[in-house]
Amino acid sequence: MSYHLVSQLSHVEMYTPKPEESLRFFEDVLGLQESHREGQSVWLRAWGEFFHHSLKITEGPAPGMGHAAWRVDGPDDLEPAARALDEAGVEGRWIDGDVGHGRAYQFLMPGGHRFELVWDVDRYVAPPEQRSVYPNRPQKQVATNAAVRRIDHCTVMSRELQADKRVFVDALKFRYMEGTLGPDGHEIFVTLTSGAQNHDYAIVSEPPWYEGPGGRINHFCYYYDTREDLLRALDILAENGTRLDVGPHKHGIGELFFAYLFEPGGNRVELQTGGYWNYIPDWQPVLWRVEQGGNMAWQLDQMPPHGTPPPPEAEEQRRAGDVFRQAQEPAARHG
Repeated sequence: MSYHLVSQLSHVEMYTPKPEESLRFFEDVLGLQESHREGQSVWLRAWGEFFHHSLKITEGPAPGMGHAAWRVDGPDDLEPAARALDEAGVEGRWIDGDVGHGRAYQFLMPGGHRFELVWDVDRYVAPPEQRSVYPNRPQKQVATNAAVRRIDHCTVMSRELQADKRVFVDALKFRYMEGTLGPDGHEIFVTLTSGAQNHDYAIVSEPPWYEGPGGRINHFCYYYDTREDLLRALDILAENGTRLDVGPHKHGIGELFFAYLFEPGGNRVELQTGGYWNYIPDWQPVLWRVEQGGNMAWQLDQMPPHGTPPPPEAEEQRRAGDVFRQAQEPAARHG
C-alpha cells in the first residue's frame, strides 16, 4: 500500500543579524506583506500564498535557518508522520504551535536541521480592497516592486546527506527526483519532492574542509510565474542596489531558470521560475555527473560554495572552493 504524508513546504524561519534591513528588503523589494510581529520576529507572506506566512524573520547573531515547516497531507496524517520519524530513530517532540499554525511535531535531522510538521494553519483573508477578481487567488496580484508569488523550496547543507535523504524518502514518503554524483560515485546533491514539482527540499553535501556546526542552509527560494517576471525582478533588484550572487542561469536538474542573491542579513535567496512537473509514482532518480551541468546547465560554476551561518574564515574557505568544484576537477581530467 502506498500513501502520501506531506503536501508542501509551509514556511521557513530565517535568522538575521540585521532584522530591520532584512525586513525592508523582503517587504519593499520582494513584495512580501507583514502578517504579524511579536518579540524579535516578524511573519511575512507573498501575494499568492493562502496561509498566514511563508517566512518568519527572527533576529539572531548570524544568518541561518531557525527551522522549516512542512504541512502534512491531511488531518489524520500528522500522528502517522510523527510515528514514522520516531521509528526511523529521529529525535522529535510535540509543541503546542506558533503564530500562524497549531499543534506541530518538531524534529531534528541527522545533519542538524530543525523541521516541523503541521496541519492546522491560519488562512489569509484579504480585506475588501485587496480581494481579487479571480476568486481562486488569495488577494490581488501585487504590481509594484519585485513581488514574488509564493515560496518554492529550501536547500540545506549537511554532513549527513545519506541519512537525511533516507528520513525524507523512507519515513516521510518524499520522492527522490535527481542528484549529482562526485567522482567517487557518491551523491553530493539530491533533490526531493513532496508533490509534483522537481523539488521542495534539496540537500548539498558539506565541503570536506568545513568543521563548524551542522544545521546550515544554502538557500531558500521564491517562485515567479514566468521568466519575464523574473527578469523584471532582477532589474528592480539592480535599481535597489542588490547584486546577484549567481545568474540569471538555468539548472539542468529540474530545468529551472533562476538567480541567487544575498539579502542584507547574509542569507542566500533564490528567485526561480519554470521547471517540469512529474507525477510518476515509481520514478527512478536521474543521476548527473558534475561536469554534465546538473546545477548550472550552461556550464558556469556549480552550486554556490557556502551556507549560512558562515564559518569564521568564510572568505578564505570560499576561495578554497566547494564540494562541486572539487568534484568537477578530477571528473574533467578523467572524463
